[in-house]
Amino acid sequence: MAKEGVEKAEETEQMIEKEAVKEPAEGGGGSHRLGDAQEMRAVVLAGFGGLNKLRVTRKAMPEPQDGELKIRVKACGLNFIDLMVRQGNIDNPPKTPLVPGFECSGIVEALGDSVKGFEIGDHVMAFVNYNAWAEVVCTPAEFVYKVPDDMSFSEAAAFPVNFVTAYMMLFEVANLREGMSVLVHSAGGGVGQAVAQLCSTVPNVTVFGTASTFKHEAIKDSVTHLFDRNADYVQEVKRISAEGVDIVLDCLCGDNTGKGLSLLKPLGTYILYGSSNMVTGETKSFFSFAKSWWQVEKVNPIKLYEENKVIAGFSLLNLLFKQGRAGLIRGVVDKLIGLYNQKKVKPVVDSLWALEEVKEAMQRIHDRGNIGKLILDVEKTPTPLMANDSTETSEAGEEEEDHEGDSENKERTPFIQ
Repeated sequence: MAKEGVEKAEETEQMIEKEAVKEPAEGGGGSHRLGDAQEMRAVVLAGFGGLNKLRVTRKAMPEPQDGELKIRVKACGLNFIDLMVRQGNIDNPPKTPLVPGFECSGIVEALGDSVKGFEIGDHVMAFVNYNAWAEVVCTPAEFVYKVPDDMSFSEAAAFPVNFVTAYMMLFEVANLREGMSVLVHSAGGGVGQAVAQLCSTVPNVTVFGTASTFKHEAIKDSVTHLFDRNADYVQEVKRISAEGVDIVLDCLCGDNTGKGLSLLKPLGTYILYGSSNMVTGETKSFFSFAKSWWQVEKVNPIKLYEENKVIAGFSLLNLLFKQGRAGLIRGVVDKLIGLYNQKKVKPVVDSLWALEEVKEAMQRIHDRGNIGKLILDVEKTPTPLMANDSTETSEAGEEEEDHEGDSENKERTPFIQ
């Protein structure tokens, strides 16, 4: 990781020097022209459905509007919500075609009017309301944060969604304190590992985690008690802690909602922050949606009152983009960067993938094969088999769609950290 940091630092200096000698009309290095506008590579979702709806295409490069920054992207985060977006498995999905992705890291290339606190050449990480999976993005300055000098671009792209989500749930919603206990599902994923690290910053916190068995060896030191995701974890937890736990963090939904509520101690908090149980196949399944909905225990407010339990939900993207809490999130990011600088937290990066390898990357997270975060590395050279599967096209993207089953026969050779 240290070697990567040195290489990225040298690369950054070269880019900044290159930008300094260019005429403004020339724009970023390696860009192409689309008519009179510069163009860039981007992952485009042509329509909701399977992996074959994704293509790397060339699009007109955006320019910053008032209050926005233009970022030359180095790395992008891939989250489970991106799979749900691809399937159209979210409320009020946007119109397609669209560029997916909600977080990225890179170098500030231009500033819109009224932007203060940033300079061209700054290394930053950012939240983006879609459009992150591209060589260049523009996003409001309120969603952009400078990164520490020793944080690599891949780490920076793995930081915003996972660590802010984990911090908000633990400290802002559930009020984690010394001596409390936490149950987190998908403990080997990006949010799960962020939760485990943040819990370690509070004395005497017990962390119960569920994860696929093959991940246990890799993550066993990050949680106190680890259970197989298919085991009867309710009985396992109660065997260790008869009274249950103080906090349940559930990204699964379905019948896990009732199980989580049953495990809460008095004054405990259950937080739902995802519904990955609804994703079973490559495309949206009405049966999976209906099954998950049917399995959710109907919440009785009187029962909550009688048992002194709290049930809550948390959506970081809605908090940022629909509910206007960017100021709150900036304060949280500042605290998290402080913890990073103190060596108390560090993003866990599972693997790096080229933009052209996005289908394989999505398949890996769908299979729950990752430990930590999957990253799209914009400058990574794709392996030939994967490149042929997501070839660059015009923005119209009218090439013939491949068969959804083809990806199963292709070799997966990302850079595993």
